[in-house]
Amino acid sequence: MYILQKFFKQLVVNKLGIFSFTFFIVIFSSIVMRILEPETFPGWFDALWYVMTTVTTVGYGDFYPVTIAGRTYAIFIFLIGIGIAGLAIGKLVEALGAHRKRKEEGRLNFKGKGHFVIIGWSEKAKYAISEIIETHPELDIVLIDQLNITPITHKNVHYIQGDPSSESVLLQANINDAQSVLVFSDDSIQDSALADGKTLLVVTSVERLNHHIHSTVEIKKEENIQNFRHAKVDEFVLSHETVSRMAVRSAFSRGITEIYTQLLSYKEGENLFEVKKKGEWKTYKDAFEGLLKEGATLISDGSDLGINKKLNEPIREDARLYIICSKEVYESLT
Repeated sequence: MYILQKFFKQLVVNKLGIFSFTFFIVIFSSIVMRILEPETFPGWFDALWYVMTTVTTVGYGDFYPVTIAGRTYAIFIFLIGIGIAGLAIGKLVEALGAHRKRKEEGRLNFKGKGHFVIIGWSEKAKYAISEIIETHPELDIVLIDQLNITPITHKNVHYIQGDPSSESVLLQANINDAQSVLVFSDDSIQDSALADGKTLLVVTSVERLNHHIHSTVEIKKEENIQNFRHAKVDEFVLSHETVSRMAVRSAFSRGITEIYTQLLSYKEGENLFEVKKKGEWKTYKDAFEGLLKEGATLISDGSDLGINKKLNEPIREDARLYIICSKEVYESLT
């Protein structure tokens, strides 16, 4: 009795043991019932069906033992099998709950590839995630922050809790297989230099682990750009300067902020898109006129906005052509 008690005590602790023992009981009992009552259970699956409906307390009644030996063993199934199956189901529910809790707390590794990593939770990060989901519904997003629980729940958003400058945390986010990273400045740090210093530390750790990742960072002070260029950051967003400049432009050109907002968001109206060079486009004029016929306006090659001054020049092989058009027109071009 003591040995049996100790066995079940160990079984309760060991989840794998519970599932293994439950599987053994079900299969063994199916074999026994088939041997004891071959006429009642003409096939092996019939015996398995009876055992499963019994241990799960469903009891359809389509199969049941009729001999003394069969009923005697059925009593064993009632006493042992149902208890073990109930325990296994309970442990399964417990495991699922624990997995969900660990996911909400950001303690699970992300295994996907080609995802976006967003570092630092804020209202800006919230809008960024919303924009990504709006434009690329199937893209996976990994959010890294030090909050105790995920601030956002979405099937495409995976939360990682920890210091974003830590190698283990970045590896947990599978930074090696990410295509882009977006680093937001820590708004809780009032000193702009210190905030940029933390951002620089984070993006340096990211670039060290993944040299090919496309990095975009939010910077508080423009004079710190050179430091970020040295860290091989691809794109910069000057938070304070950008807002201030937009405010000044709107004061002199009323309604211009609506244009900025529309170009920055894919949700409505005309938007900014990048298209690939087509074989029939030899010059920028060819591209400009071809796109215009489709309902799109070519405005730049990369950061070069002087397209109208170089219409007769040949298009560079590595040209990055940006156009303004509706989402429907862009989809027809791709």
